[in-house]
Amino acid sequence: MSRIAEIFAAIEAADRPEVFITLRDEADVTREHAASLAAGGPLAGVVLAVKDNVDVAGLPTTAACPGFEYRPEIDAAAVAALRAAGAVVIGKTNLDQFATGLVGTRSPYGAVRDSRRDDRISGGSSSGSAVAVALGFADIAIGTDTAGSGRVPAGLQGIVGIKPTLGVVSNSGVVPACASYDCVTILAADLDLANRAMGVMSDTGTWPAGTHFAASERPVVAAPDTLTALDPAWQAAFEAAVAQAQSAGIEVRRINIDDFLAAAKLLYDGALVAERYDAVGEFISAAKDSDGLDPTVAGIIGAADRFRATDLLADRRKVEELRIRALSALGDAAALIVPTAPMHPTLEQVAADPIGVNATMGTYTNFCNLFDLCAVAVPVSEVVESDGSTAQFGITVVGRAYDDAVVLDIAGRIGSSLPATGPSWPERADAEVAEVFVVGAHLRGQPLAGQLTGRGARWSGEVATAPTYRLVALDTQPAKPGLIRDTDHGQSIRGELWTLSPAALGEFLAELPAPMTLGPVELADGRWTVGFGCSHDSVAAAEPLTATHWLER
Repeated sequence: MSRIAEIFAAIEAADRPEVFITLRDEADVTREHAASLAAGGPLAGVVLAVKDNVDVAGLPTTAACPGFEYRPEIDAAAVAALRAAGAVVIGKTNLDQFATGLVGTRSPYGAVRDSRRDDRISGGSSSGSAVAVALGFADIAIGTDTAGSGRVPAGLQGIVGIKPTLGVVSNSGVVPACASYDCVTILAADLDLANRAMGVMSDTGTWPAGTHFAASERPVVAAPDTLTALDPAWQAAFEAAVAQAQSAGIEVRRINIDDFLAAAKLLYDGALVAERYDAVGEFISAAKDSDGLDPTVAGIIGAADRFRATDLLADRRKVEELRIRALSALGDAAALIVPTAPMHPTLEQVAADPIGVNATMGTYTNFCNLFDLCAVAVPVSEVVESDGSTAQFGITVVGRAYDDAVVLDIAGRIGSSLPATGPSWPERADAEVAEVFVVGAHLRGQPLAGQLTGRGARWSGEVATAPTYRLVALDTQPAKPGLIRDTDHGQSIRGELWTLSPAALGEFLAELPAPMTLGPVELADGRWTVGFGCSHDSVAAAEPLTATHWLER
């Protein structure tokens, strides 16, 4: 049985009709899948589900509202990028209508149930996308995230959700929710696949010159000093995650997050919700009963035209004030870790209090987009609930804008997901990169490696030079080897390659003490890169070293 046949058989056997709004014909998907494998590509053969507020050419876009349906002629930019890399669309997934909700129940196409406990919610608004991945109906799925819609369902379903810095993935072809804060996200079973997909999907952002591509060797990470809305079992799970971080060499610093939480409440309790009316409010105001409006969503968006422009401006000023104070509390910490979701409600609990439960679900997510932070949600453990059933527990690593690779790295050190390997997704996208070949005290684990990791350099592996170099011992503290090109008596020298931003490389060079220099170095595979050298006047009195001296001591 082919891979696609297995997936369609699993979909039929699972009897989860609420997951997909549109499921493509099996024969068409099979044909495209075979063509993708034959053509190759970074995502060859990867099966993709797409949230139904994101356009796929030829398939209806409904945003979970039948009366809103239209049929686009071209793919959304994110879909087009993934398909060009080999991903094959299997269908369009259900969502909280107009991406308004964190529960996954606000849809006329049915409440999307948890992949493990069908009396529980899936989380939303990217509900169908998360459950499709969790049940193996797709390898990756596109979601969107304004208040946590790409993270909350990932946390509840025990999968990975990456929410990038605003603007680094195009929103072209996406039905807006709150345009100022919307972003396209990826959901996947593990960080490695999510990283590869994000690297393909993100091709529009302008990355700063000093972008970091990894966290430092022993990063400082902040965590809340007080947890809100978690019961004792979920609090214990978070403390276990903190301990796991510490055992991975991460220093955890407790901070007050009241300003983060205050901003979270503004997203729905204030004038910022007016952007939702701007997106689809006129449609909702004129809609007929047959259009299939969800009453909760219609009530939220339909009432959002009551605000004046001055109200919106005032709340945006409040957000900025809170952002400044919150990031000040974060201090020099590389990231903040929080529970992805504070609980896993039942469908019955949401039906009894749809607004209140939804607001609680956004406790640790709503502030993120308002402050233009990036985030990675990863599974960590399981929690045994009071009824004896088992819930998935996850954390989210939140970082400053453009620190996407940093939070990816930290999440990989803490979470239970397979960590990302190879280049981080900003490197795979359009961030400028440089490389440096090092030997001696700058090798990983050696005294000066922090000069690289502290600038966001990522260890790229062990490499060797062409057989035209030799080492000498320089009279420095700490002791350092000098790399000299010697085409007559040279040999291959082993060392390491690090990837960093051009700006970081420039800073590194500016701080190099004499007699160290940086210059072109030829590697064993014929490539040339930047590497360590030393001034000619330091070589005459230097003691020769063996080629393996610095790796075998």
